Formats: sequence, structure tokens, C-alpha cells
Amino acid sequence: MAGIKRISSASAIAALSISITAVAQEPAGTEVETVIVTGVREALAKGLENKREATQVIESIVAEDIGKLPDNNVIEALQRVTGVQVTNRGGGEADGISIRGLPDSTTTWNGRNVFTGVGRALALQDIPSNLIGRIDVFKTRASEQLETGLAGQIDVRTRRPFDLPGFEFSVAARGTNQDQRGTDIDPNLSALVANTWESGDGKIGALFNVSFSRTRYRDQSVTAGAMVPFATATGPLAPGFTPLQRIFNGTPPIWAAGLDRGLPTEPGSTIDFDPGAGVSNFPYLLARDALFASDFEGNRNRPAANIALQWAPNETSEYTFEAFYQGYREEMFNNLHFTFADWWGALGPNPASTIELFPDTNIIKERVVGFPFGFNSGDSTQQSTDTFVYALNGKWQFTDKLSFEADLSIQESQFDNSFIAVRTERVPEGITLDFNAGGGIPSWHFTNAAGANIDENMLDLNGWNMGQLFQNRGKDIGRGQTLHLDGDYEFSDTGVFRKLSFGARYDDRSAIHRQPVTTNAPFIPQPPMSPPVTLGAAAIRLGDTAFATTNSNFMSGEADVPSSWLIPNGWWINNHSREVRSLYGENPDGPAMVRSYEVEERTASAYVQQDFAFGDKFMAQVGVRYSKVSTPIEFNNLVLVGQPETRAKSSVDDIMPSVTLRYEVTDDFRLRANYGETLRRPAFTDLNPNFTLVQDLTGVGFGTGTGGNPDLVAAKGKNYDLTAEWYFAEDSAIYGTVFRREIDGLVVPFVQDLTILGTGLNVTNFRVTRPVNASDGELEGIELGFLYFPELPGIFNGLGVQGSFTKLDSTQNIPRFDSTGTIVGEDTSEFFGVSDFSYNVTLAYDRGGFGGRLSYVWRDDFLNNNEARIFANPIGIWRAPEASLDFQLNYDFSENLAVSFDAVNLTEELQQSYYKFADSGSPTLTNFGTTLISRSYAVGIRWKL
Repeated sequence: MAGIKRISSASAIAALSISITAVAQEPAGTEVETVIVTGVREALAKGLENKREATQVIESIVAEDIGKLPDNNVIEALQRVTGVQVTNRGGGEADGISIRGLPDSTTTWNGRNVFTGVGRALALQDIPSNLIGRIDVFKTRASEQLETGLAGQIDVRTRRPFDLPGFEFSVAARGTNQDQRGTDIDPNLSALVANTWESGDGKIGALFNVSFSRTRYRDQSVTAGAMVPFATATGPLAPGFTPLQRIFNGTPPIWAAGLDRGLPTEPGSTIDFDPGAGVSNFPYLLARDALFASDFEGNRNRPAANIALQWAPNETSEYTFEAFYQGYREEMFNNLHFTFADWWGALGPNPASTIELFPDTNIIKERVVGFPFGFNSGDSTQQSTDTFVYALNGKWQFTDKLSFEADLSIQESQFDNSFIAVRTERVPEGITLDFNAGGGIPSWHFTNAAGANIDENMLDLNGWNMGQLFQNRGKDIGRGQTLHLDGDYEFSDTGVFRKLSFGARYDDRSAIHRQPVTTNAPFIPQPPMSPPVTLGAAAIRLGDTAFATTNSNFMSGEADVPSSWLIPNGWWINNHSREVRSLYGENPDGPAMVRSYEVEERTASAYVQQDFAFGDKFMAQVGVRYSKVSTPIEFNNLVLVGQPETRAKSSVDDIMPSVTLRYEVTDDFRLRANYGETLRRPAFTDLNPNFTLVQDLTGVGFGTGTGGNPDLVAAKGKNYDLTAEWYFAEDSAIYGTVFRREIDGLVVPFVQDLTILGTGLNVTNFRVTRPVNASDGELEGIELGFLYFPELPGIFNGLGVQGSFTKLDSTQNIPRFDSTGTIVGEDTSEFFGVSDFSYNVTLAYDRGGFGGRLSYVWRDDFLNNNEARIFANPIGIWRAPEASLDFQLNYDFSENLAVSFDAVNLTEELQQSYYKFADSGSPTLTNFGTTLISRSYAVGIRWKL
């Protein structure tokens, strides 16, 4: 035990390790006595006690000590929490999170709603773990909490000086290596200094916490492209077609490139080319149109700081000023190698001999293609975020029954993005392809006319001609001012009425997005030089041979593909973008930006909430929250310049009740029930009615585009929860929840074929995707969790196990649209991002200064996204099951000095995806992408006075 202290209820929780907890809602201003624990077992035991006594149920993670949250960021810390699923493990970290299958959660900092750029949520992965004192995940919420976030609310709490017993000074340093990146050691540093004083004017406290982390990573992936139809090798052939010629969709469409449908994969399947003319029933084969590889590297820096000043002039009032800065800087280089696999003009004298089908299908597994066009692309991106939050809070205890709290916060967040890509091109003599050589991983190699491997020609500087330049920029600015007032009135400790809570909140939020007038990823042709400039000649012209670079050891032997190739150097391009643009005759400063849209959102809300007690066993909390939102919007048309500005306005009123019940069946067994209503408001960018267009880049005959919809409204969720908890032994429990979510007005995409003139692009026909509130859905499931520390002999005493599993079932109706955007039918689909099953198991040990965890996290496959609806088969892209085995060990030499070792993704799991359509598809048949995720190792030291 490190000691005992008295703190306000806002911080009334012990310094915990990873734990499954529920925090009691204490009356504002009440002081409670809390034991601070540092060991894993003590922390988990305190978490169980909090869960047992609570009214609202949450999941909670609190650092065992200053700078001792045992994960790189908030999302990675949450992956062991019951009901939380984590994904997107690339880039040296996890950056995607869902709560009970839903990705939409409200993020708060010390209870205040915060955001990044023009988004509605804070990028949780950008908060360094060294600043965090506690993370709370609210799955059910009371009326006093924010109404947004269908998935729940995630509150990240930093420390305040009154949380600490007096003077504190600590420093922590950790070095991390991402093994796919090589020998780079990345620093993770933090320092905290805090103190409290008693003066003639009351108690005063000050705290300063600073952090800096760097991550250098490498992700390597190979992908089999979209599936498209080809004429058969031997016929019968449609008029005008040659054997194995690619079949492009027509007008009217030959096939429906719909949501989850697709062309049949059975042997002998046929399509109609022109039903009106009677040209029908021609067999086809399915094959991929391309193969590509990505060798993606990035350097990411995250500076952050937190300042807190507190003053308690007397026992009935307390004032807190806080300032929080979160920064993000990232430079990325996507080394992209792309080769088409659909050329039919040079297949040799006997094309059928080069083809192998998957058994019992019309899908081509292997083939040989002559003279395929290919390109390499150095895609370079620079991004940065600066987020500032300033807050002033006051608490007053007017009487022994009546207390008030006021909180004013001001924040600003700016996100900047710059993208530039340089392509090089070539046409080799041939390529041998296997779209699934095993384990869902494709294989390909380049050949000469005699069929010999010539992959080494990919390293020839003069074998690549300079291709196109792509560039884009963007700036997001978000601002917000929020004032909320809350009050509590305490009734008798023995009556039915216990506490009345009430309050009001006003939020004024603005968002501005700026981008170039030119469309997304505009096409700029080859450098204006004749003859075509090779990569080697361009390097000489630019005066630096570093313009070209070569990768090595691609995929570490996991894929039978070329292991290295030449590429325009993305790192060099980022630092010499003016010279690169000048080579293409473009403005060296890049495309100018104008305002795309500006949104003002004003929200006024109020709530009232009553706590009841019916004897010693039954408690209830009943409340209602009212919210009114006004959203004026201004948009500029950036495709057709000179069009008048578009203005729109929406206004919404919502009344949301909540009820929470808790019943103590026995001293060791409790039941809880909750009903509540929540909202998901549309993203600001989804409200923009103007289009972002991309010309035809793949020869399908039309371009693509996206646009928003100013008529979008908030989706509404009704949430039901029933929880049971059995505390069967000391420091041990089993608990479970049955829950259901009913959501109305989910946003889904609809697609229209539009003719848009005057764009300057290479086509006038575009397939445009826009959002619409046209879907309702249901999600239900079961969560089970357990914690068990048995009494064991000798050194085994201190060994425990913690785990959970979640079973989910979701469905939503998806409208089916024709080419004009008219609803012509309906499909059903699972929710995006929902795994039917997930679990985690942690083996914990705490004894004699040693603390450790070995954790395994697994989630089932899930629908990740839909393809662009311009090919035959996709259309749904599913992620294969994902797992991570992590290890953490620390040893306390004394109360002041500790060391740690961490390892993440010990088994170096592959992250894979596959196509699925009309209930058909699998990683072995319709594989899509495979990414090699790096292992990471870290050694750290912490010291404090």
C-alpha cells in the first residue's frame, strides 16, 4: 500500500491496473476515503468492489501509478475490456474501436466533449498513455450525461493536483522497436511535477504533465484486385470478342454491380450482352483485374501536455483551471507497386493452356498474361493536428443538501493534410499470376518471352518512365465553446427519494473544411519533355539521385512476389515537393485551397434525474434529457466553379428518457437493468451536397464521386441491458449482460449515375455515392466476464486469470437503388465492423515486486466496407479473424524505481480481408488483401520522488 488520502468524488477511484469496473455516482462535493493500490491483484479487487456498489455500469482502466498505463494509447488499453473490439492494427498501433459492435462513441476529456478537426470525436490513439490517469467506458448512461454516441461514451481523465497527496515528481522513459522497421528505437518520454499547499487563502494545487512519443513503422501488404468477367478461352464467344477478352459493363448494364450481389461463380454461368437484340447466354470466366503491393512506412510524433491549477478557499467551494494540448505529426510514404492482370492482347497461341480454375467454379486461379501495363507510385503524405482545450470549473456546496457545479470550456483543433504522388510506368514482356497461392496470399512474377523470371528488371532506373503527378491538400478547423451547469439536492438517507440531479448545457460548435478547387487526386500528365523521361533521367534532372529508392526484403518471405523494386522516394518528395511540382510545370506551392463548407452547430440541452432507494436492496435512477440542435450550413461547389454558395439549415428536438435499476438478490449476487436512448448525429462532411469527383482511372467507362446530403438527421438508438453479477469468492467474480440496441435512421450510401458537364475530367458520366437515412437496424448480444485469483501455494500465490467474451448478432435493412437513385428493393446486411464473436484472456501475476500480464485477444471476421460498386464481384469486403498476443512485465526495485518490458503481437499475425457477395466468398477463394503487422518490443524505466 502506498498510503491513504481523501479526494473529491470526481476522482474517487483507486489507481487501478486493467480492470472491469462500474463506478458509483457519488453526490457532488462528497468526500470518500479511497485506498490507493499499486499491485495487479489489489487493483482488480478494488475494481470489483466498485462494480458491486455502483448504480451505473462502466468499464474502467486506471494507471497503477503515474506514467504506468501499460499500453501505447487509449485504444490498445481498451482491447481487454469486455465488449470492446479493436481493429486497424497497422501503422504501429491500433486505431479503430467499437463498443458492443458499434464504432460510434462520444469521447470526453475530464467529462468534456472534445473533438479532432471537423470530426465529432477525439482521435483517441493520439493521446499518449503517459498523461492518462483513468479511462472510463460508459455502456449505459444516465440522463445527466451527453446524449450522443450510439456505442457509448469514452471519458479520458488526466490527473489533477488534488488527486495527489502532496509534492510529486516523476519521469518515465521507454524505448520501442517495431521489428519490421529494422533497428530504429523510438522514444516515449514523460514527466510530471505537482504540489499542493495550505495557505491563508485555502488549499492550492498545481500540476504540469508533459509527454512525447515517436513511432516509426512499416506495414507490408499484397492485394488481389477486383473480380471482373472475361470471355471464355474456347467459346462460344459474343460477337466481336476474342478469347479471354475482358468484358466491360455497358449501357444498359450487362450486370448489376450492386451492394452484396455479384455474378454467379458456378461453372458454365452466362450473361446477356444485349437483351434487346437477343444476344444472350454467353459463358464467362471471372478473374482479377490487377495485383498490387504496398510497402508502407511512416514516422509519427505525438507531443502532449496538461496543466491543472486548483484552489479550494474553504470546505464548500473548489475551483479548477485546466489546459490540455494534444499534437500529432506524421509523415508517410506508401511505396505502391501495381500491375494489371487483365490484358488479353498477347496470351500466346494456346490461351486455355495457361489457365487453371478453382475447382467447381468459373473463377481463374492461375494464368499467364503478355505485356501487362504496370506502374509504381511513391505516395507521400504529411499530416498534423494541434488541439487545445481550456476549461474553468467551479463547485459549491451551498448547504448540506444542495450543491452546484459550473464548467466552461473552449477548444480549437486544426488538422492539416498534404498529399503528393509520383508514378513511374513500364510494360514488361509477361507476367505469371496465381491469385491465391495459399493462405489467401497471391503470387506473381515478371517474365521474358522465353518465360524466364526477370523480376530484377524492376531495379533498372532506365526501365521505368516517369508517369503522372497526383496531389491534394486539406485543412480542417474546428472550434467549440461549452457551458454546463449541474446541481444536486440530497434528500433523507432513509427515505425513498435520495438525490435529485438537474442541469443545463449549451454548446456552440463550428467546423470549416478547406480543399483545392480541383477534384480529388487530380490527374497531371507526364513531365512535358520529349522523349519520355525515365526515372534515372528525372533524378539527374532534379539534381539528386536520392529521388529514386529501392525497398528490400518485402513481406519477409510471407508472399511469393518480387521482394524489391525501384520507386520515386516519398521521403525525398515530401522534403522537395516544390522541385517535383516544377518538374511537371505545376505551381511549386501546390494547389490553392478554398473553403469547401462551414457548419455552425448550436446545441441546448437540459436534464432532470431522480435517485430512489426502496429499502436496502433495491435502488433506481430515473431521468429524462431534452436536446435541441440548430445547424446552419454553407457550402461551395468546388467542381463547377462560379456556382452560387449553397445554404441549408436543420433543427431537431429530442427527448430521451433513461431508467436504471439495481437489485441485491443476496449479499453476493446482484441484478441491474437499464433502458436509455442515445443519438448519432451525422458527420459534418456528410452534410455537404457538393461532389468530389474522380475521373475514369481504370477504363470502366465512367468516373466516380462522392457527395453529402444536408437533409441527414440523427440516428436514434433505444438501448436495453440486463446484468447479473456473482461474487463467489474473495477478489473473484463472474458477471454477464444481455443487451439489445434498436437503431432507427442509420446512414447508408446510395448510388446514382449522373452526367456532369464542365468538370475538365476525361468523362462526363459519374457514379456518385451519397449518404441517406434509409436503414434501421437491430443489434443484440451477450457479454460474459470473469476474474479469479485462487489461493495457491508458494510462489504461485498471486497468479490470477481475467477474461471475457462477447457474442453479437446484428442486422440492418439496406435499400437497393437503380441507376437514378430510386429505391427498387431491399437487402439485409450485418452491421459494419461487427464480429459475431470475440474474446480475451489475461493471465496475471503479482508477487514480491513482480507484476505481469500475458494477454490474448481474438475477434471473429466482420464486414469492413463495401467496394466502389463498379466491378462485378466484390462487393462487400470482410476482414478475416484477428488476434494479438501481448506480454507485459514490470519489476519495482523500490517505491521510487521500476523497470518494464512490453511485447505486442508476439505471434506477428497477418491481417487479411476477402470479398463476399450473395453469401458466397471466403479467404481462400475470393481473397483480397494480406498485411504483415509488425511485432514491437519496449523497455522502460520509471523514477519518482
